[in-house]
Amino acid sequence: QQHHRTLVISFYNNGVPLLTKMTNFNALALKKVLFLAGSVFLTSEAFVQQQTPFGLSSAPTNSALPVAADMEIDTRTGKPIGTSFLPEETVERAAAGNKIEKIKMAKDGTSAFVDVYEYAAKIRAGEMTWEEVEAADMDNRLKFVGMLHRNKRTPGQFMMRLKVPNGIINADQLRFYADSVEKYGEEGGVVDITTRQNIQLRGVKIEDAPDIIDGVHARNQTSFQSALDSVRNMVGSPLAGIDDQEMVDTREFCNALNDLVSLDPVTGTRGNPQWGNLPRKFNIAISGSRDDYAHTHINDIGLVPTPHKDTGVMGFNVVLGGYMSIKRVAESIDADMWIPAEREAVVTLSEAILRLFRDESDRKDRQKARLMWLVEKYGVEEFKAAVIKEIESYDRGVTIESAQPAP
Repeated sequence: QQHHRTLVISFYNNGVPLLTKMTNFNALALKKVLFLAGSVFLTSEAFVQQQTPFGLSSAPTNSALPVAADMEIDTRTGKPIGTSFLPEETVERAAAGNKIEKIKMAKDGTSAFVDVYEYAAKIRAGEMTWEEVEAADMDNRLKFVGMLHRNKRTPGQFMMRLKVPNGIINADQLRFYADSVEKYGEEGGVVDITTRQNIQLRGVKIEDAPDIIDGVHARNQTSFQSALDSVRNMVGSPLAGIDDQEMVDTREFCNALNDLVSLDPVTGTRGNPQWGNLPRKFNIAISGSRDDYAHTHINDIGLVPTPHKDTGVMGFNVVLGGYMSIKRVAESIDADMWIPAEREAVVTLSEAILRLFRDESDRKDRQKARLMWLVEKYGVEEFKAAVIKEIESYDRGVTIESAQPAP
């Protein structure tokens, strides 16, 4: 199974996509692939392993691609819909699930950004008003674009949540945030700095959203998949790179995980449908020292810097199932897993846990759809075994060891 990949074939006429088809091929059996772009031939191995796909930024991880006979492609985005990545059994549970699951099944969230652009164009042209936007889009589905409608206090305006891995921004980005909300006035236009080291822009109107989305993408950031049932902002050490007690610089790992969940490995564009239909939100935090500034104990996955007791190699002990809401606080538990502090190991571990969470967590009761409940269902040792089995199926050379003694 690990030798299979998904091949995307797109046909264009003067730059206009006519047809996109995703099908499977075996990288060991298929010897040649003809790309209808000039007369370029590429071996299947080169297609899988190439560092820089045609005209696209190089994929930051060796993320596994789905293995499905056919995948439903959204013709507006050229990407598979989020539901296409779910096993049939998960789809059936989602269809019979809670209100949010039924909204996601009725209209896939991973293409919501296209609707934002279309709504904005119509509002600007005077063809519709924000009141005419579908209620399910306004109050739920647009959250996949990071847009949360503030109906009670500011009807018709949104809080737009970004993804700012490790909370690091530069002066140009900060000026752009300010310019984006200045038009809404001192009371309405606000830039939040959140407890997850993130940025939120308040006061945003639908007709202005496309310019903001384009602006953050031009600055290598995104708002896509930052709210509702998505992997939230990656939290790292606020002193990364400057802490004299630092054991691990968390910045690279936060960026890598951010790309795993929000960068499409096929197209190189923001918005990754592979993680576009989770059962609930998912939080990841990585600490860089013994001072747990990232608060790994209240995150679904927490990586705690710990050297290997025998080799001294720096790595992470893994804690799972942390949870904090207005109704409940639950501390994460020791998962009895250790990985080296290497990009591939961190990404692979997180991807394996996310796959199990996406496909197997509850779709009926949202209060029991967080990772903690899946770990409880399995049992800690059994869940560890499932994670190891998943990682081995990726065949990336990543191994899991038992937790190491805390420093």
